[in-house]
Parts: sequence; structure tokens; C-alpha cells
Amino acid sequence: MRDLIVTENITLDGVIDAAGDWFAPAGGDDVDRTDIIDALSAQREAADAFLVGRITFEQMRGYWPRQTDDDTGISAYLDAVAKYVVSSTLEDPGWQRTTVLRGPLDDEIRALKAAPGADIVVTGSMTLVRALIAAGLVDEYRLFVFPVVLGDGTRLFEGAASDLELVETRPFRSGVVLLRYRPR
Repeated sequence: MRDLIVTENITLDGVIDAAGDWFAPAGGDDVDRTDIIDALSAQREAADAFLVGRITFEQMRGYWPRQTDDDTGISAYLDAVAKYVVSSTLEDPGWQRTTVLRGPLDDEIRALKAAPGADIVVTGSMTLVRALIAAGLVDEYRLFVFPVVLGDGTRLFEGAASDLELVETRPFRSGVVLLRYRPR
């Protein structure tokens, strides 16, 4: 059984929406971010599937395939990985190695998790992530906590209750901290 991993950039007060571009770059331009890039690279190497909702997919499709000088490896990874987009309206994904999931969410994700392979990573996709949480389909949360307090914005766990076990804490030079949790 494959693990479904939710990875989010998140503020200290739990906000995950990207309004205001608070998550890039943490610590300013002078901070060495090779440690966080290495952590993200390890996560990509452990996953062979990328799951997103339609809005996040369309934003990423409009950006990443056009990056020719990406030294993070994200662009190359997204071109190579199997991508799954949950949508009832998307007709032609227009990005190689993309499958549109149209059936009932629980059925589609349970089948994906039961298929052979490595981790399935979902990022962004707030509506999708909340539905996955509500359905009890998330195996792990990887929260990259940025040293920012916004006071307002969309929060990851709005309206959801979860009992989580901390499995890793890793600080980065930028002040960002990775917190890994698994549902109990």
C-alpha cells in the first residue's frame, strides 16, 4: 500500500494560502537554502506520483514546464512523474504523464494507493486536501513551517479535527522548520 503524503508550506498560525507570497524566499536572498532543497529532493525521490486539484494543476502547468533554468529539480521532476489531477471539468490536461481522476474521490484515491509504487505526494490543492483529510486518506503530513504570522487566511485544518503523532522535526538555516506528522 502506497502512502499519501500531504506537503504544504504553512505559516506559524496555520495559513496555507499563497496570497502575499510569504513563503519565498524565507530568510532573504542571502540565506543558504541547500538544506531545504535537499529535503525536497529526497521527498521527490521517494515519490512516483503527484496528486493535485484542478486549480493547482493549472497554475503549475502554466509555470513549471516553461522553466529552463530551474536548479531545484522541480521542473524536471514534474515532467517525469506520474501526475494525477482530480477534476470533473478538465478535458485535456495538456501536460505529459497526467491522468484526470473523475470518479468518486474515495474510490479513485483508494485505488491509487492500492496500486504498486512509491509515495503519492499532494501539495497546494486546499479543497482537495481538506476532502482527503475528511475521508481519512492522508498517511502523513509534511509541513514546512515558515517563520511568518499572517493573522488571516485559509488554514489547513479549518473545520477538521485530527490526532497526530510527530515523527520528525527538522530546522533549516532559513528559519523554516519541517514538521512530519502521521495520523494516530
